[in-house]
Amino acid sequence: MRVLGRTARSLSLGMVALLGVGTLTAAAAPEPPPPAAVKVAQGNQWDVRAVQGGYQLTLRLDAPAPMRASLPLLVVDGRPMGVAKQSANRKTLTLTTADPAVLKARDVRLVWSGDLGQQTAGKSRGIAPAGPTDAYWLKARSAPLLPADPGALGKYKVDTAEYNLGDEAVNLPGLGHRSEVRGKVYSPRGAVGPRPLVMFLHGRHEVCYGEPTHPSDNDKPWPCPAGMKPIPSYRGYDGAANALASNGYQVVSISANAINAWDADAYDAGAQARAELVLDHLALWRKWSTVGGGPFGTRFVGRINLQNVGLMGHSRGGEGVARAAVLNADRGGQYGIRAVLPLAPTDFARATVPGVAMSVVLPYCDGDVSDLQGQMFYDDTRHSVDGDTAPRSTVTVLGANHNFFNTEWTPGQSVAPSNDDWGGEAKEAPCGAKYAGRLTAKQQQAVGTAYVAGFFRLQLGHEKQFLPQFDGSDLRAASAGKAVVRVVSQAPLASRRDLNDFAKPLPAGAVSGKASATVCAGVTPPSGQERAATPTCMKTDDWGNAPHWGAAWFASKTPTTAVTKLVWTGTNGVVRVAVPAGQRDVRRFAALTFRAMPDLAGTPKTDLTVRVVDGRGQAAAVPVSAVSDALVRMPGATGMGLPKNLLRTVQIPVASLKGVDLSDVRAVELRTDRVASGSVFVSDLGFSSPGLGLSAPAVLLPKLSASNVSVKEGDKGTQLLDFWVTMSRPSLRPVSVYAESSGDLGETVGAIARHLVFKPGQVRQKVTVPVKGNTRDSYDLKFNLVLSNPHNGLLNESFGHGLVVDDDPTPKLTLGNLKTVEKAGVVNFPVKLSAPSDKYVGFSGVLQDGTAVIRKDYTTVDDDGTGTVDRSVTGYIEPGQTTGDFAVKILDDKIKEPTETFSLVVKEVDGAELKLPLTLTGTITDND
Repeated sequence: MRVLGRTARSLSLGMVALLGVGTLTAAAAPEPPPPAAVKVAQGNQWDVRAVQGGYQLTLRLDAPAPMRASLPLLVVDGRPMGVAKQSANRKTLTLTTADPAVLKARDVRLVWSGDLGQQTAGKSRGIAPAGPTDAYWLKARSAPLLPADPGALGKYKVDTAEYNLGDEAVNLPGLGHRSEVRGKVYSPRGAVGPRPLVMFLHGRHEVCYGEPTHPSDNDKPWPCPAGMKPIPSYRGYDGAANALASNGYQVVSISANAINAWDADAYDAGAQARAELVLDHLALWRKWSTVGGGPFGTRFVGRINLQNVGLMGHSRGGEGVARAAVLNADRGGQYGIRAVLPLAPTDFARATVPGVAMSVVLPYCDGDVSDLQGQMFYDDTRHSVDGDTAPRSTVTVLGANHNFFNTEWTPGQSVAPSNDDWGGEAKEAPCGAKYAGRLTAKQQQAVGTAYVAGFFRLQLGHEKQFLPQFDGSDLRAASAGKAVVRVVSQAPLASRRDLNDFAKPLPAGAVSGKASATVCAGVTPPSGQERAATPTCMKTDDWGNAPHWGAAWFASKTPTTAVTKLVWTGTNGVVRVAVPAGQRDVRRFAALTFRAMPDLAGTPKTDLTVRVVDGRGQAAAVPVSAVSDALVRMPGATGMGLPKNLLRTVQIPVASLKGVDLSDVRAVELRTDRVASGSVFVSDLGFSSPGLGLSAPAVLLPKLSASNVSVKEGDKGTQLLDFWVTMSRPSLRPVSVYAESSGDLGETVGAIARHLVFKPGQVRQKVTVPVKGNTRDSYDLKFNLVLSNPHNGLLNESFGHGLVVDDDPTPKLTLGNLKTVEKAGVVNFPVKLSAPSDKYVGFSGVLQDGTAVIRKDYTTVDDDGTGTVDRSVTGYIEPGQTTGDFAVKILDDKIKEPTETFSLVVKEVDGAELKLPLTLTGTITDND
């Protein structure tokens, strides 16, 4: 959900990621210091305090921060410091960083991980010029229509009903709070026998709307306070639900407002909680469809097939349903989850979804998850399990934003306030609301309906007439209208022959002429930051335009997709991929396919020739431009996260390779003979045919888990905190996974990143994280060991929780009486701490008159002499110090008077031992 226009954006995702803030997560924020603690830097609505291992930065907002799928970031003087933790009312954001730059901060503001753009917040950048290929995409080629329209209503009338078991009906361990159990049901009237079930999960949107009766009484975000109503986001997918139900499918759309309300505190931004909620609803439907009960009695007994289930998740719901499919497999596959459709999803932790059919929908004009990080689900899963038989695809929809797939997030359709998440100038290319290439809300919803309904009818109902919608041939649904859609597909294993994924260097002699082929991954980091072993693919200030290569927020050191960058300076360049013996007969395949895209740093217009050579030396040559626009730059001017650099499909029908002996294909060549110089990226070369494959929960894969560990900090040197990463059973083939420490590590916890490879028979490995000890009293520190991007395994407990327990005694605080003279001005009561502490030691008290009178003889330091005087006084001792401030102001006059006294009654102390209440005496000696 996106609720701010782009005029409120201030920094690109790319710059955020490049500065390495992915390891700073909201989940691991240390215990905050007491309010009385000193501020080492402060400004308008923000302050900085020293805490264990670094500095805590806090920003306070006048109004709650918007509810978005992206993660909140705090930026200091234009530099991102990390992911912030939000308070329950979303008015306070905090993070801890070891970066001393915060001590010199002049400006602190909130930005979002998914924001495009590099302009200062609150300033419009005006209308950007059109990109060089925008005109092409307005008239882009269109494939033929599908023989049937997946968005059309079918023969069944649709009955709807809702169920509501309460706002706090189920406990979600991944959230630490209770959630509502509420859903809308769409049923095909008169359908006989058990029907496939499709469950929809909405994403992160505002939770309640209206005005609270007592706005100051309750900061608890869920259930909605009196006077407010829950936003019915779960009712926003009627189009796709009715299209499916009218064609014989059972559909349930569920509410997740409680998760949205509380997931700012979740270690994984709520992915596990959303998965648990999906499985909780499936458990209810298992009961209601077998023995009945609940609100429906026996109405659904025998009507639902829970061994044929599909899940659609929008926004953070996309990550939730991906996690639900894996969690279901981890638990033995009790539900037959066979198809998953993440719609404009987040992917904060680089999870994979093997075994099940998957299609990821990527809206090109997404103004919330605008880095299109859902692309990683496809990239990471496509080769994550050897022998995986499920198909997968990505569906890029030009002109579509994040919100409008849900009518309850769409202005003019929603019951609560909503907006266009893209924002910006209305006529701005290519995504402004009134730009010719931008889809209206109804057009976008029609596209969403066509692809959601088509995908589940194909995968759950095996309605093969919809296969061309997802196999890369881009056949169109009539109901999708003018929408320009590009599909990238990985055919099932039985329907394809992989030749080269271009993720490893080519053998010697494979490249000739004035050309080079280099394996690359990621984008160029700023100077001074550690560079990866693999060369980076491109230089950009904004990873919003590089969806294949953006760093994941909870797994920032996990390598991104590796591809080959082909660069040439002459028309004689050749990249030759040899076809091994035994794989040369390609007659059974429909097409030669690969993924490709132009390099924005290369020639504006580029092309390649694909040449297929047989054993007799006969060849057929096909220009890429003749069959695909994969090498046409995507729309948009450079900057603001555009144009997107997305690998797209090149598909050459095998039947078009005239004169070639298809039973004896020896090589596939990429030739540079069409353009004198250029640069392109290529990936995933092979032969394939459309196919459904086999899709089912991947229950046979070993499950990978990280342990939870705690260690005492120790007094000196480095303590070793040992996590164990374990597999549920031995494997006959190697299993690998990436593991890295993540959280507000500061200087206390070592940042580690490892690629763990489990040899056959091996079931556990140790990951050691160093922890620096000291003798100072400190806060306990929480952080995570995150597992990501496994190969030949499933992620079970993918977040291991680490706890560094402070083992030093709390120091004792001594406060003394004050003796001073009238002319002294600001003076301190004596303050002494028995030992230095890593905490702020804060204390407060109230001034009481004696013979001295406030505002006549003394006052508080902050008293400006107007209004009612605030008699409270706060004091502090900075971390690492043993003395501090407890100040009052002595007022001078020219009148001779006797010695006078006043009292300071200390009532609160944090971070030190002191017997309370304690009354201190201030004595003022006259100097006139």
